[in-house]
Amino acid sequence: MAKSETNHPAKASSKKETLSREENLKQLEFQKEAVVHINSLYNYALHLTMNPDDAEDLVQETYLKAYRFFNSFERGTNCKAWLFKILKNNYINSFRKNSKEPGKVDYDLIKDFYHSIKDTRIDTSEADSDYFHTLLPEEVYLALQSLPEEFREVIQLCDIEGFTYEEIANMVESPIGTVRSRLYRGRKLLRAQLESYAKKYGYNTDTDQ
Repeated sequence: MAKSETNHPAKASSKKETLSREENLKQLEFQKEAVVHINSLYNYALHLTMNPDDAEDLVQETYLKAYRFFNSFERGTNCKAWLFKILKNNYINSFRKNSKEPGKVDYDLIKDFYHSIKDTRIDTSEADSDYFHTLLPEEVYLALQSLPEEFREVIQLCDIEGFTYEEIANMVESPIGTVRSRLYRGRKLLRAQLESYAKKYGYNTDTDQ
């Protein structure tokens, strides 16, 4: 009986080491599949929250949830779209209402891992003030910001982030036809606002071409 008891801790230790190796492999895969999109996630979070600190918190919650449920991610599909969907759901379901409340996520499980990856985001004062100023000319940025939210969001997701209509429809939880309609109307409004800008820089504004 004594011999059996002395062997038990060894078995437990072996199991713990196995789990640790699995966790290491999971982290490596998560780095490769998910962490590479951290800048895009921050940009989208900033678009939703309009506040750098809130955007950082939203991205953190998104990565914590994504890592926790990473086993449910279907390998070979668009991980960026999967992350954007999680982020949007976080924003709709809780963050928008509780952005000023203390976080309720259990960070103990992967807090060290998250803090090791968050610094991969390009962190500059210019990006924190508003990332799209680094992407778009001032006139284009202001015109985009002036659009109604539902038009601005689909234009960002399609024309800046490069998602398909199907992926966008899943993120905004609307039919593909609605996404197409919003894109058409949003682009039309954007084109009207930027007509003088386009002529100034020699772009063809003839919509029949």
